[in-house]
Amino acid sequence: MNEKLMSLGMIETHGLPALIAAADAAAKTADVRVTAYEQVDAGIVTIYIWGDVAAVKAAVDAGADEARRVGKLLATHVIPRPDPSVYEMIRDIPARVSSSQTPAPDKPAPSWSKMSVVQLRELAQQTPLFPIAGRDIQLVSKAELLRLFKELDIEGGGPVT
Repeated sequence: MNEKLMSLGMIETHGLPALIAAADAAAKTADVRVTAYEQVDAGIVTIYIWGDVAAVKAAVDAGADEARRVGKLLATHVIPRPDPSVYEMIRDIPARVSSSQTPAPDKPAPSWSKMSVVQLRELAQQTPLFPIAGRDIQLVSKAELLRLFKELDIEGGGPVT
C-alpha cells in the first residue's frame, strides 16, 4: 500500500476498554493497520488507523459502533490521503506512548539484508505504518521489502545492502 494513497482514521474514547474494543472491531472489519494509541488527560485515548480510504472509513465506523456499545465514544475522523507532514507526526506517536513504559533492554538488531524474506515479512507485519499491509506483504519480494525498510528509516535495522 503506497503511503500517498493511505488514509488516516482516528477514534477517540473515554477509557481504555472502549478504545480496545474499537481497535479490535476496526482491525477485524477491514484491511487496515491500527498503529498506535495516545493517551491524553482524564482518560481520553485515541487510536490511529491507516489503510486505503474505503477500508479506513469502514473500520472507523465499526470501531465507533463498538466503542459506543462498550463505553463512551468521544469523536471519530477520517482524513483521506493526509499531507506527508501529518504522516511524520503520527509516525512518532508510538515512541511517545512507549516512553513512559519501562524500556526493553538494548540488543543489536540484525542487518535487514542478512534476514530471510520470511523474517522480513514478519518484521513488516509488526512495523507500524509499513506502507504495505495485510496479506499483500506475502507477495512482496525481498528486494522490495529492503527498499521499503530503507525508506522508512527504521532505527537499529542496520545497513541495507
